[in-house]
Amino acid sequence: MTETATSASQPTASQGKAAPPSEGARQDGETKTTVWVALGANLLIAVAKLAGGLVAGSPALLSEAAHSVADSLNEVFLLASLKRSRKPADTAHPFGYGKERFFWSLIAAVGIFVTGGCFSFFQGFEAFTSSSQETLTGYVVGLVVLFVALLAEGTSLVRALLQLRGQAREACRTMRAEVRHSEDPALRTVLAEDSAACLGVVLAMAGMALHMVTGQGWYEGVASLSIGGLLVYVAFVLGRGAKDQLIGMAADPVLRREILDFLDAQPEIDAVTEVLTMRMSPDSVLLAARVDLAPGVESEHVEDALVRVKGGLAEQCPDVDHVFLDGRRARREREVIERAAEAEAADGRTD
Repeated sequence: MTETATSASQPTASQGKAAPPSEGARQDGETKTTVWVALGANLLIAVAKLAGGLVAGSPALLSEAAHSVADSLNEVFLLASLKRSRKPADTAHPFGYGKERFFWSLIAAVGIFVTGGCFSFFQGFEAFTSSSQETLTGYVVGLVVLFVALLAEGTSLVRALLQLRGQAREACRTMRAEVRHSEDPALRTVLAEDSAACLGVVLAMAGMALHMVTGQGWYEGVASLSIGGLLVYVAFVLGRGAKDQLIGMAADPVLRREILDFLDAQPEIDAVTEVLTMRMSPDSVLLAARVDLAPGVESEHVEDALVRVKGGLAEQCPDVDHVFLDGRRARREREVIERAAEAEAADGRTD
């Protein structure tokens, strides 16, 4: 017995349908501006911290310079991801290049861990074994550099927070909820980096100030180890999120509930038996749903019914742009007919 099912899928860019400008494209423009602001700030800060660290001979300041270098490289990765993820779908990648965003976010997390965290740990351990003393000029230079860095990092963080607040307002969520549910890995990475950077600068300033007051260099060692631990934690959180999205993460529960409610409300659908979703990019979701068609839907009208349902779903949930619906009413009717035919044949053989 052969099973049959009627399915329908929504056209992709590889089929020649050009996608109109979307809300996601507008948010990408805002994110790109946020990343450029962060990159400019980090480049300026990295040079200032490196020069100040060499003049002052401060392990904490050199750790912060490594932190800023790592952040600058990460911003370059994020800018590349914003551009590459918008490449149109092709034969080799029929669902597009949206997951480039998640891949480059993972690379950024690795960069934070290696360039920032590991170097900070190295500088911290070195501070415990070093007996060198900083001059008063070195202390002043280091603290001034760190204060300027705090202002620059704070400016970049404020820019990211303003974008986050705007997105949270559009989604009718709190900023904390938006951070948890945001599908934009670039914005999430900039927020994490800038927050860690501001806290790291405060730790470095505290370490230098205590070293200056007490003459004990181990304070800067503790500050460097603390900065290293902070960066490793940030790298772990960002890397875990990017990993989950890369291997195939479902859409958020709110969107899944919205999809299910929409399908349940369609007159052509008797029941929704399975809904599978996967986030392809911050503004693209793949949906594969199995539905039982309502009684009375003729076989020749099944395709038209599924196309109508897909069109309505596209209006209701714009992010759901890859839709595959599997209608099972035709299968059940065929199975009933085939079973009846087999039973009749068996009765004929018995007679």
